[in-house]
Amino acid sequence: MTATDLCYLSALQLRALYQKHEVSPVEVTEAVLRRMDQLNPSLNAFITMTPELALEGARIAEQAYQTDDSPPPLAGIPTSIKDLVPMTGICTTRGSLLYKDWVPDYDAPIVERLHEAGTVMLGKTNLPELGWKGDSTNRIIGSTHNPWKYGRTAGGSSGGGTAAVAAGLGPLAQGSDGAGSIRIPASFCGIYGLKPSWGLIPQYPASAVELFSHLGPMTRTVADSALMLNVMAGADPRDRLSLPTETDYLAALEGNIAGLRVAWSPDLGYAPIDPEVREIVAKAAERFSELGCHVEEAHPDLEDPWDSIVHIIWASAFAGLHLHDLEAVRDQIDPGLVKVIEQGLQFSGAEVAIAYARRNDYYHAWRRFMEQYDLLLTPTLPVTAFAAGVDHPGQINGQSTTYLGWTAFTYPFDITGQPAASVPCGFDRDGLPVGLQIVGQWRDDVTVLRASAAFEALAPWAEKRPPLD
Repeated sequence: MTATDLCYLSALQLRALYQKHEVSPVEVTEAVLRRMDQLNPSLNAFITMTPELALEGARIAEQAYQTDDSPPPLAGIPTSIKDLVPMTGICTTRGSLLYKDWVPDYDAPIVERLHEAGTVMLGKTNLPELGWKGDSTNRIIGSTHNPWKYGRTAGGSSGGGTAAVAAGLGPLAQGSDGAGSIRIPASFCGIYGLKPSWGLIPQYPASAVELFSHLGPMTRTVADSALMLNVMAGADPRDRLSLPTETDYLAALEGNIAGLRVAWSPDLGYAPIDPEVREIVAKAAERFSELGCHVEEAHPDLEDPWDSIVHIIWASAFAGLHLHDLEAVRDQIDPGLVKVIEQGLQFSGAEVAIAYARRNDYYHAWRRFMEQYDLLLTPTLPVTAFAAGVDHPGQINGQSTTYLGWTAFTYPFDITGQPAASVPCGFDRDGLPVGLQIVGQWRDDVTVLRASAAFEALAPWAEKRPPLD
């Protein structure tokens, strides 16, 4: 097995090899760290790399596999953390000049859980400032590039983590998703990204857009995401809105999905989409019939919620962060984010309240629609990866785009909190990945995961590697 092959093993494959003592956590970690040294200068996937911490974790894991009959579930598995999430003693920039020297003295709950599960912590991955857009560029280290094509975006806001996973820089990455920030980069980079039900994974400190933001796993395989979700999910008192769970998500992957009622929508009734992307995703959606599902084209009769809900809540939340100091720090904030903040400052409290009321109505419209279906399939994104460093594609099929308004397939389910995943389903003529989105009913993460695993078995993607070696 080559060093590259070692770096592309899944977490479950690594765990099995560790248990049989065929490879060691230290050996794997050293191989991944060498690959990071080789690739990260061009990819810009990591803002901060933590090789000493990684090797310390690998040595602890190696001892556990030698002496413990039941090592922790992620012992020795290389993992990355989005640089929005605090880690004790590790610089956490949040992609912002305002936080470039911040070294937290505490761990977020998910970091605690991943530590306890035995992960090898590789470092902190890149993102746009405070996760504000769908491209991972900031003034700390610049743009994260797509492993499939240098110069194209890896997406955002969890673009560093998805680029790392796609490039063989650790099988597990933690992401967060407030308007699509797990699913956007997963689609662009050709990996699996799961936005679980809202509140299933506790968040502390809270996101700027608290009631939209979800934490979740980003991996090359569905089973690895289920394994990671087992560790991260569950209530924590630091997040008053977090949900308890006793589900074994890895075990829940077993079983077929024959007989499920599946709605397929190529545009949700309003979203512009590149014709090639539409064709690729439509063919993938049709394959659910091969899995025994009853597939029909359908969507609720709803308008695009961007202007009436998402933009008002999103922009006003970022405006609130700088309500009293915008002029003092303006030159240290991403100019694109400054524009969003200025727009947010124009909304009144009453307008924000109305947006939240509309959000409730929007959720109930989707809830009623999903009573007829077990799953909804859509494109994850309307385009493949555009140029790195720009805030949005500019145009989609002749229609102009805005900073996150172009992500019309992903943000609806941050509004509703439904579980949603992006699965790789093909490549465009430029060799760039395309994603299919699988959306479940309220809190039905198990069916989303099981459907993802069934599609993965039908149309496997994990062995496809970007042209980096």
